[in-house]
Amino acid sequence: MLRLLLVFAAAIACLGQPAPEPVEADWIARDFTFESGETLPQLRIHYTTLGAPSRDSAGRVRNAVLILHGTGGSGDSFLSSNFSGVLFGTGQPLDAARYYIILADGIGHGKSSKPSDGLHARFPHYDYQDMVRAQYRLVREGLGIDHLRLVMGTSMGGMHTWMWGEQYPDFMDALMPLASAPVEIAGRNRIFRRIIIDSIRTDPDWRNGEYTEPPRGLLAAHYALFMMTSSPRRIHESAPTRDQADAEFERIKRNALRADANDMLYAWESSRSYNPAPQLERIKAPLVAVNSADDEVNPPELGILEREIRRVPRGRYILIPTSDETYGHGTHSLAAVWYRHLVDLLQATAPRAL
Repeated sequence: MLRLLLVFAAAIACLGQPAPEPVEADWIARDFTFESGETLPQLRIHYTTLGAPSRDSAGRVRNAVLILHGTGGSGDSFLSSNFSGVLFGTGQPLDAARYYIILADGIGHGKSSKPSDGLHARFPHYDYQDMVRAQYRLVREGLGIDHLRLVMGTSMGGMHTWMWGEQYPDFMDALMPLASAPVEIAGRNRIFRRIIIDSIRTDPDWRNGEYTEPPRGLLAAHYALFMMTSSPRRIHESAPTRDQADAEFERIKRNALRADANDMLYAWESSRSYNPAPQLERIKAPLVAVNSADDEVNPPELGILEREIRRVPRGRYILIPTSDETYGHGTHSLAAVWYRHLVDLLQATAPRAL
């Protein structure tokens, strides 16, 4: 009970006035060439912003923050009370009255260009390199920003954050990847991704992307995703009886068949070549990596981050113990659990007054 009261008190302490209304827009990258060699005449990148850019005496934006979402998500997922309600309001760590917050939808996600727009399986086979390059072009060309105060991301967005640090090492003041690891995807993590991909691609009802009804392979794909990303403890709390567990299963099944199979297939295939490990020494900005101990996607017993963080010149690794606060892989979106580490990072990298 005391722990629950402390958690509640911490959440209340970081509450502030609501953040400003978000503003949505699209930016078009023309004649975009993908790593595969495929092209799109117009690649649409949808994004949401909160706050306004603040420029220094030289006209450079100094308060821009880029936040990157996970696989199957979108930028507006950060507008939830568990995230925006803890970070973006008055007096909160990323107060939108002080920061210019950019929430971009990755290629294949949200309202950005994706297979379900009409090309289906003829859509270019994008990967993480394409996604990060499109994010950079949105920031640099679309928004005219040549420096970021912070890049942070959750899950896939955390993996993109590692890549930002390597590919654009002078572009940001700080980096915060959550629920991710800076190595190639292997072991059970890769196998579960292959299960998702194979369940859809080998389903006869997928029809090479030209299905008329949701292929049943979506069920196996979502079942694998649920088992990898859920927290046994939290699921048992929410479904402690036979009937409640059965009802939860039916909910998962209904939601699975609402998804678009091509979008899901492409999204999970996009991680196929991810591997920032060889260039970790290139990261210049202070980096704080945050994972939770009950995350089955990035299990701490593998010891990956303890090993790899030593190669990041200004890197630090935070492992959040399993507790009443954590929620498996989904802990990355519960900002009340880890926001203090963000505050420390922002304080440590605050620009010096002239």
